[in-house]
Amino acid sequence: MEYKNHTDLVVIGGSAGSLQVILEMIRHLRSHLDFSILLVIHRKAQAANILPTLLQQYAEQQVIEIEDKTEIEANKIYLVPADYHLLLDSRELMSLDRSERINYSRPSIDITFISAAEIFGENLVAVLLSGANADGVEGLKYIKKKGGRVWIQDPESAEISYMPQQAVNLVDYDLLFSPEDLAGLINHL
Repeated sequence: MEYKNHTDLVVIGGSAGSLQVILEMIRHLRSHLDFSILLVIHRKAQAANILPTLLQQYAEQQVIEIEDKTEIEANKIYLVPADYHLLLDSRELMSLDRSERINYSRPSIDITFISAAEIFGENLVAVLLSGANADGVEGLKYIKKKGGRVWIQDPESAEISYMPQQAVNLVDYDLLFSPEDLAGLINHL
């Protein structure tokens, strides 16, 4: 699959049922990527935060849990921390925010998708995975408006189909994919 626009950022949103897809994707990414990957995963805030360590075990890229004012670098995987929204300040800088929950979630996939679309426009690829609410749908619509590309996990392949099904029903998407194809699709960007 060839695209006329180069990719500077891949932002992936997921909720219940998305972790296995993300682990499998990370395991099969090529060792060097010319862009960053940003993960927005709904999860409970816990004292023992093992997700960054778990992801790093599967990744060749460095996995970084974002802190306020983290810089964005190519060939790194960034994870939004639990209980924070993520905003992109520029192509190089990210900020954390503790404002109210959106779609019962913090981090909100919508907030990050919209913020990424503002900064990266047509150089953005957004991926929406399994989940149990409609978070991500408004963000995907905005990404399309700004010229970015929208990929949605085939709801039939999702552990919890509600979130991708809402997106399929309401968003003009570019690609419907199966989990086993995600790494290959990202590797070809």
